[in-house]
Amino acid sequence: VEIARDTAEKFNLIYGETFKLPEPLIDDSVATIPGIDGRKMSKSYNNTIPLFASDEEIKKAVMSIVTDSKEVDEPKETKNDTLFSYHLLFSKQQLPELEKRYHNGGIGYKESKEILIENMKSFIAPLREKKELLKQDTQKVLAVLNNGGEKARECAKNNMSKVRKIIGLI
Repeated sequence: VEIARDTAEKFNLIYGETFKLPEPLIDDSVATIPGIDGRKMSKSYNNTIPLFASDEEIKKAVMSIVTDSKEVDEPKETKNDTLFSYHLLFSKQQLPELEKRYHNGGIGYKESKEILIENMKSFIAPLREKKELLKQDTQKVLAVLNNGGEKARECAKNNMSKVRKIIGLI
């Protein structure tokens, strides 16, 4: 996407506004998700939580998220907290209450992790169901891909005609 954006931007500078530049749709609060050890998430660091892992694997990964040793009643910081960064993604309904309990004390990391596990399971369950349905209906998947390919080819054909006209090849 970045290469396409750079190419479109360069073309627009030379030939005028031709292409709409793609804009990212990334929520800044969750733009970078830390790995379960607090470092950058990476499969090579082995610090990821795979979306389609089993419930037991998710539980094991979440329970291994690195936390400090603060007691339940001690206030905790939400900013730069690896565990809380996952709550920003998966616990949106409970965020105000979790934030309050973090800042005022009254929540331990074990309870916080258990809440996160349940929220992740709830988030992932419909994705798993959809994945299973798609695995069972490969013809539908292929039809959607072919349809998308046709639309993309038509769009590309129109864009290339416009480009050829603008640069004087037609």
